Amino acid sequence: MTATRVLLVDDDPLVRAGLSFMLGGADDIEIVGEAADGGEVEALVDRTRPDVVLMDIRMPSVDGLTATESLRRREDAPQVVVLTTFHADEQVLRALRAGAAGFVLKDTPPVEIVAAVRRVAAGDPVLSPTVTRQLIAHAAGSAAGARRAHARARVAVLNDREREVAVAVGRGLANADIAAELYMSLATVKTHVSRILARLDLNNRVQIALLAHDAGLLDETGNP
Repeated sequence: MTATRVLLVDDDPLVRAGLSFMLGGADDIEIVGEAADGGEVEALVDRTRPDVVLMDIRMPSVDGLTATESLRRREDAPQVVVLTTFHADEQVLRALRAGAAGFVLKDTPPVEIVAAVRRVAAGDPVLSPTVTRQLIAHAAGSAAGARRAHARARVAVLNDREREVAVAVGRGLANADIAAELYMSLATVKTHVSRILARLDLNNRVQIALLAHDAGLLDETGNP
């Protein structure tokens, strides 16, 4: 079994030590490096080639948002999970829009942080339907008219079925739930999600959810 390679980025050495201890105890996870600031991340990623980066959102020099945006522009970008003390705020939303696969709170139980790393390494976002709805509700106050117009122009390239799947993803539904609701096979749902990502040039389904909200697709269907 190949271990998931993890890079820890946090300006608090105690937080890094705690994360290293809890993740290092898992047989399928390897800590390949640590950084105290976002400015150190690019060089460390080049040297250690992590699969997943656990990224503190607030650091004194180069913050986690800036580092995430920089990482996600790379062709060989690792997955990024944001570490934060807040359930939802503008910086977390911006990191998700930039391509972070999700976020975990710093007081999350160790077993859940280990599970989050495993999920992200497997290609799944670290956002439950409840958290997705909370983020979208938080974003409602900041989605300006220009953002909506831009989002509508982007989703216009989707066909009707892809649009339905995008709305379902925006509601926080898992693939199995989407398959049951839209009377599709699970394989067909996965194909639609992959096509949506490619058509809209997105990294993950978190970005699909946020774009669907920005475009007003959830409002049109009457879903929360």
